[in-house]
Amino acid sequence: MQPVEVFAGDGPIVLGVPHAGTYVPPEIWSRLNETGQKLADTDWHVDRLYSDLLPGATMVKANFHRYVIDANRDPKGVSLYPGQNTTTLCPVTDFDGRPIYRDGEEPAAKEIEARRANWHAPYHEALTAELERVRHKHGIAILYDCHSIRSQVPFLFEGTLPDFNTGTNGGTTCAPDIEQAVVAGTTNSVGYTSVLNGRFKGGWTTRHYGQPVTGIHAIQMELAQSTHLATEDTPFAYDESKADRLRVHLKDILTALEDLAPELKTKRQEILGEAHD
Repeated sequence: MQPVEVFAGDGPIVLGVPHAGTYVPPEIWSRLNETGQKLADTDWHVDRLYSDLLPGATMVKANFHRYVIDANRDPKGVSLYPGQNTTTLCPVTDFDGRPIYRDGEEPAAKEIEARRANWHAPYHEALTAELERVRHKHGIAILYDCHSIRSQVPFLFEGTLPDFNTGTNGGTTCAPDIEQAVVAGTTNSVGYTSVLNGRFKGGWTTRHYGQPVTGIHAIQMELAQSTHLATEDTPFAYDESKADRLRVHLKDILTALEDLAPELKTKRQEILGEAHD
């Protein structure tokens, strides 16, 4: 099993998909308990949801499950949300705080480092390469990190999650125009709820790559799974009717970002030109 798949396009948008993979190596699978083997914390069908929405978009998809190692966590293990419940670089509990390993079978530090090198690192090497390729071609690159989660996870947040959860780490990971375009798209999506920088402000991927001064902008979209699944429990089936309605709005959002790219390129060129004067 290859850790990552890349579907290279010729446009300015790169879709990151770190959590839709379901592969768990046999030597890890056998150590997971019944809760872990359910793989409930998968971003179910997110790759399918975004597939072919925007001609020219690049997709970088992790094939491994986040229980192997979480591609959207700091490789040094630093918490994304200090003081709040969250999952770690190499999770030992699920989103409900329940153990996912058989007693005594949790990975030790040496194994975690090996998993980081074998799975986490190849994903980010591929993502970095695609962002650099796209930036070279278009003058900028826009990373749109694709996620989903159950709409109710009491261990992580109170109440019911909005349908669209946009994260820019307080506006630091992208140009204001990008944030505004996405918020306009989610706000104008009739029948859906939305929030900006609520419980999910952008994971490590968004925060790490989102450096507008370098020409790389990043934004995270966390979707409530009730927007595109028939049920948020086993078998986590894709609901084509729900998904088709949602895909209309996702396409509008991605198209708006693509349309912004030339303007952002010009602005960056002007800034670089001023810096060289």
